[in-house]
Amino acid sequence: MRIHLIGIGGIGVSALAQYYLSKGHQVSGSDLAASDITDFVRQKGAKIFIGNFAKNIKKDFDLVVYSPAVKENNKELKQAKKFKIKTISYPEALAELTKEYYTIAVAGAHGKSTTTAMLGLVLEKAGLDPTVIVGTKVKEWGGSNFRAGKSKLLVIEACEYDSSFLFYSPKIIVVTNVDKEHLDYFKNFERVKKAFHDFIVRLPKDGFLVFNNDNEFIPRFEQPRFKAFGYSKEQPEFSKIKKVLQVPGEHNVSNALAVLLVARILEIPSEITFQALAEFKGTWRRFEILKAGKTTVISDYAHHPNEILATLKAAREKYRKQQIWCVFQPHQHQRTYYLFDDFVKILRQAQDDHFVDKIIVTDIYDVAGRETKKINKTVNSEKLVKKIAKDSAVYCATKDLEKYLNDNLEAGDVLIIMGAGDIYKLAEKF
Repeated sequence: MRIHLIGIGGIGVSALAQYYLSKGHQVSGSDLAASDITDFVRQKGAKIFIGNFAKNIKKDFDLVVYSPAVKENNKELKQAKKFKIKTISYPEALAELTKEYYTIAVAGAHGKSTTTAMLGLVLEKAGLDPTVIVGTKVKEWGGSNFRAGKSKLLVIEACEYDSSFLFYSPKIIVVTNVDKEHLDYFKNFERVKKAFHDFIVRLPKDGFLVFNNDNEFIPRFEQPRFKAFGYSKEQPEFSKIKKVLQVPGEHNVSNALAVLLVARILEIPSEITFQALAEFKGTWRRFEILKAGKTTVISDYAHHPNEILATLKAAREKYRKQQIWCVFQPHQHQRTYYLFDDFVKILRQAQDDHFVDKIIVTDIYDVAGRETKKINKTVNSEKLVKKIAKDSAVYCATKDLEKYLNDNLEAGDVLIIMGAGDIYKLAEKF
């Protein structure tokens, strides 16, 4: 088949492209800008176009898959429909795979990438040879967000944005947590919780739910038709995992507990699971230590208030005596608007609890297609810092960040560069 993917630079769409390549299909794709991801998929054998143009679509294409971020007026999508080529969204394409495999879907507002990667590595260690589609790069898989397996096991990261996960047909669902996230789409928290409820009830009678019992917002079912297993930091395995895990933070121990439960459902011996978890080195932009020495530089994807607090708490546990700096790039004006008070509260708390010594908030990262002019004028980083009202929290324009840090960092300091936008490029400079 000849398959074209619009938005191939996206972390999910690029993994799907690699799946199609692994099955021997001819794959092409386009994105608005070149990136490490588009370069990586090109090296894997895909033909890459930078920019969206109607001429990129050929009449003999068998399938066009488009990112959820792609709008109806996209030139390539319109041309594909004009040629009467089958067009489906990324969630719809992934949904087709979930029907072909025994699928384990990992969902949650936070931690799903790490949990998916951990689980994939455990299954691999156990010799179950899974196919894995994950929303981050995994070192053990050559820096890829995809692993091709020969078995009928498929592990996927199931995102709630746009209610995408409601397309999927998993046999096992993992829910790490439910939180106030993607409110630009859901508008209120009740709709977020309903989406997770609707996802979970898609489980068949012989299905399994693995959920974080410490999170009060995950839907509970008195008499589910499927089997449900909760995990908690109160169980004895928590301290055992904490001792062997290389990645810091109680949130990661919790993610590993979920993996342990799934492994037991699949009858994987616990010693294999613990060995795989002990070997896990972490993933791209999840407390990723890029440099250790006079100044330790960490790149982290946290962009939600609760993720920020968890990361900074983990940093203080690991670096008890060092001065910790955090550069935070808010991700999306709408998220900053809906969670403004939560950001203020968490960034204050992180300083009050001495998890961090200095917070530098830089300009908000715009997300194409998910912003509104009205909200863009309402919130900005300067207002956020002013509301935090602490001398240890300052605003610095993105263009001035590198100089500011070079002028102020001292030997022995820990620098965490945090956010889901392009701030990771600054981390790589250090």
